[in-house]
Amino acid sequence: MIKAMRPLLRRSTYSGALFGYGAVLASLPLLSFALLPALAWRSAPEGVQIGLAVLVWAVLIGLVGLARTTRRVLVLSARRLLKVPLPDADAVRAAGSRAGRWRTPLWLLLHVAVGWTGALASGLLLFVGLTLPGGWLDAELGLSLFGRSVRVEGGWQSWAAGLGCLLLAGAVCVLVTRTLRWSAPRLLGPSTAERLASAAERELRLAERNRLAHELHDSIGHTLTTTTIQAAVAGEVLAADPVAARAALRSIEESARAALEDLDYVLGVLREREAETAPTRTLADLPELFDRVRHTGAVVEPDLSGDLTHVQGTLSRAAYRILQEGLTNAMRHGAGGPIAVRVRAGAEVLELGVVNGTVDEGKGPRAFPSSGHGLSGLAERVRLLNGDIETGPDGPRHWRLAVRLPVRPSA
Repeated sequence: MIKAMRPLLRRSTYSGALFGYGAVLASLPLLSFALLPALAWRSAPEGVQIGLAVLVWAVLIGLVGLARTTRRVLVLSARRLLKVPLPDADAVRAAGSRAGRWRTPLWLLLHVAVGWTGALASGLLLFVGLTLPGGWLDAELGLSLFGRSVRVEGGWQSWAAGLGCLLLAGAVCVLVTRTLRWSAPRLLGPSTAERLASAAERELRLAERNRLAHELHDSIGHTLTTTTIQAAVAGEVLAADPVAARAALRSIEESARAALEDLDYVLGVLREREAETAPTRTLADLPELFDRVRHTGAVVEPDLSGDLTHVQGTLSRAAYRILQEGLTNAMRHGAGGPIAVRVRAGAEVLELGVVNGTVDEGKGPRAFPSSGHGLSGLAERVRLLNGDIETGPDGPRHWRLAVRLPVRPSA
């Protein structure tokens, strides 16, 4: 019994009912306009006049529901009074969705219908519940059901019947609130098309953020690694070999300038403005990449075969970034031996490989701490290109990165 009465004791139940009954007051001005055609057609039967007034009233309510301001007010009121977690009205409008624009008028019609029904029912029950006990206002109650009649005239029966009517009035408030709470997300919330459009937009934003994260990791991470090593080399040979030191400093300058171009492009995208020139480093820029790595003192042994000019567009840019990340990892964790780089461009498959000697992470002269994002980023990039990636030991003292990417004519 107590559990069944809990909804009657909640403040949100009556705030929701108040929201429903508010539609009664809001629709009264429209009702006065709807009565004008019926009053003008006095010769029509009474039923036709009532039907005409209701029809005109429904049309006027629907027209009010088409206004964007009406939707905003309804969404805001439903959030506060019904306690329904609805998104902002502007956030759920589907571009080009014609079906979605009719949901607000349908909600408003349902809102008015539920409000009037609940107001009349609860008002009548409340009146009876307050006047029946003790025979106030000479109130009497008679009920007829299935051929049986019951009449309540006074005494304890009138008090019991009055309390029952008050409880029924509260139950009507609960029913009004639950009906509006059930229908609000379906008619005021995002439609299926709007949810799909919102999900697609979020997916595009996430994909763009991941792409920018890859660009920053590949470019800035590679630059910081090479410049750190080059600065160490320049410091060691500054007195003994000034020419090599100047070459290392020039390489630091070139690497930093390239990284600034990448950073400016990424920041431009994040600020939603178009960069003047987007960095488009491809397999054609591999010689420059190898020279920057050699300036750190590393030995790079490239093995390039096939027609690299046949690999273009997205595939060529992705291949460059994959090799750049592979060389960066080789410099971070390499044991100082030669780094073998293999690129084989076939008619259908592009093969990339980086093999280097390794030391335990955190040991050796060129070991750097790693976030662990490099290999996962490489795997994601390769997966998006429908390729295969293999990483792991290659013998007792070497580490191998091998990637196979399908070549498409439109790449």
